[in-house]
Amino acid sequence: MKKLLLTGFEPFLDFSINPTETIVKELDGQKVGNYEIKGLHLPVDFNLAPKKIVEEVARENPDAVISLGLAAGRTAITPERIAINCQDGEPDNRGVTLEDNAIEENGSDGYFSTLPIRRMVNRLKEAGYPAAISNTAGTYLCNNVMYSVLHELKSSGKKIPAGFVHIPASHALAAASKKSMASWSDGDLLQAITLIIEELD
Repeated sequence: MKKLLLTGFEPFLDFSINPTETIVKELDGQKVGNYEIKGLHLPVDFNLAPKKIVEEVARENPDAVISLGLAAGRTAITPERIAINCQDGEPDNRGVTLEDNAIEENGSDGYFSTLPIRRMVNRLKEAGYPAAISNTAGTYLCNNVMYSVLHELKSSGKKIPAGFVHIPASHALAAASKKSMASWSDGDLLQAITLIIEELD
């Protein structure tokens, strides 16, 4: 059986709950489609998050990598098309703020996802879940992690499906938030990610 590295993040900024953490915990050690899942929780830390996932890819030698991130405010599951060589935005959980920083000084301007993102979106829509391809992973930790993994795979010559998927807020996060936001149930989020994994070759 093939191995999938599935990653999520800890809570960050004003979000006291990160539903990606819950999904990764639920699926760790499970078998979905042709894959056995290895879960990994990442810190919201510009320095440590990319190091941790790249080290895990080297250690586990997975056959695919899917990283999950929270995009509070989005209404659909959104696989990302591209990651760019830029770090910017809000402070991370250590309070570090970056502005217009390169992730890799001599790296490519961007890397396209190697996940079957169109098939994933179509599968979700067929199952009745809102889904769309997103053309920006932003410049925060989600983009950082996506870029770092794709850069490492390109540099090492490994050709495996890898990329990033943003998910909406969970009901629990929306209920705990002072801001109004669209949300999904934990069950629907988990089922949607399961369907995405089933679309891997």
